[in-house]
Amino acid sequence: MAQVELVMPKMGESIMEATIIKWNKKVGDKVAADETILEIATDKVDSEVPAPVGGIVAKILFEEDETVAVGQVIALIATEGEESMPEAAKSNLKATPNGQHSNDEEVESVAEVLSNAIQLEVEKVSRPNVSDRFYSPLVRNIAEKENISIEELALVTGTGLNGRVTKKDMLSYIKDRKTTTISVTTNPDTTIKAVTQKPQLTTPPTIKSISGDVEIIEMDRMRRLIADHMVKSKQTSPHVTSFVEVDVTEVVNWRNKIKGAYKAKYQENITYTPIFIEAVTKALKDFPLVNVSVDGHKILVKKSINIGMATALPNGNLIVPVIKNADHLNLAGLSKKVNDLANKARNNKLKPADTQEGTFTVTNIGTFGNTMGVPIINQPQAAILAIGAIKKKPAVLETEFGDVIAVRHMMFLSLSYDHRVVDGMLGGSFLRRIGDYLEGFDDTQDI
Repeated sequence: MAQVELVMPKMGESIMEATIIKWNKKVGDKVAADETILEIATDKVDSEVPAPVGGIVAKILFEEDETVAVGQVIALIATEGEESMPEAAKSNLKATPNGQHSNDEEVESVAEVLSNAIQLEVEKVSRPNVSDRFYSPLVRNIAEKENISIEELALVTGTGLNGRVTKKDMLSYIKDRKTTTISVTTNPDTTIKAVTQKPQLTTPPTIKSISGDVEIIEMDRMRRLIADHMVKSKQTSPHVTSFVEVDVTEVVNWRNKIKGAYKAKYQENITYTPIFIEAVTKALKDFPLVNVSVDGHKILVKKSINIGMATALPNGNLIVPVIKNADHLNLAGLSKKVNDLANKARNNKLKPADTQEGTFTVTNIGTFGNTMGVPIINQPQAAILAIGAIKKKPAVLETEFGDVIAVRHMMFLSLSYDHRVVDGMLGGSFLRRIGDYLEGFDDTQDI
């Protein structure tokens, strides 16, 4: 039987790589078709990857915490009936019957030599081709930057899965290498010697606040990815932001009137978010050149209207699930999707498809009591809308009897857009159209 390749799945239009968080199976384990074999993460979502077939995990090519390009093979699954010894079993062989040691035991760790400050001579290493050892792209890049040859790389002890060299191993080796002289010959019949000098024992530096009143917190993985994504967006797109103030009194009155009946009918609450998204989808149909992305000097006009809704997570991070073909849904359908995606996001149940292919993003900063804000564009999109808090304000109304001052429910909308492709007239007109749809909301419609 053949071995089936497990590749890193495509996680979204702009996602070119993902980080392996956890392997749920190890080499030699049985796995059923569609059973979760590992967990991966991007700057958008954490996700589980199912096995494409049932069988035995024959080989794992990348370790946890390694970043892998989309489409690259990350593991091999031996289908039922294949006669193959798992890599883990091979690496655990202690000695052959004639007393000769396996390759992994013949070459001791240079890191161990350094830490123990002794001389090591390893004779007649039976590794005919040191380039046969697998190294991840990250490890190879580090080796190239540090001018570490493939022969010297073979001396680095790996602490990862099946003895694989990790980034941590490389950084440790490079640190100790400064006090080490290594002599390597490529002839397999000659001796490989590692002559070491006793390294100075130093205490690892600790990060301290000079004044003693500052707490230093290391960013978690998701926060680092969000930070990189935001910086990249500002470096990519020249941001421009426009504002409008909108009278949403009819929207507020309608929601207050129907929310009880709506919950009784659909067993869930209706929020303002689907109403705002409905107005956005209508405006995008009127101004399709806002529903675009940029590829070099080309403008890619998206035919589908897929609205991303920025959702705050309990840990303070942010994720953007996407409502696909939002213009095909009525208000009840939008409400259902908004609630479903928000619940999945907060419970870490989103799938990769739930965060893919967004063409426009909405972020409701009014949830936190903010009246207005200047959002950062969610690349590769061209615009993002921020919705401010709804506040009661005195406003001037034009009536047939003259102007009057009345208490109205008012809110600010702000649109940040990519000035490479969206000019002020287009961006401003689009934003004003969203406001017009909200102010012209039909407060007599049924649920």
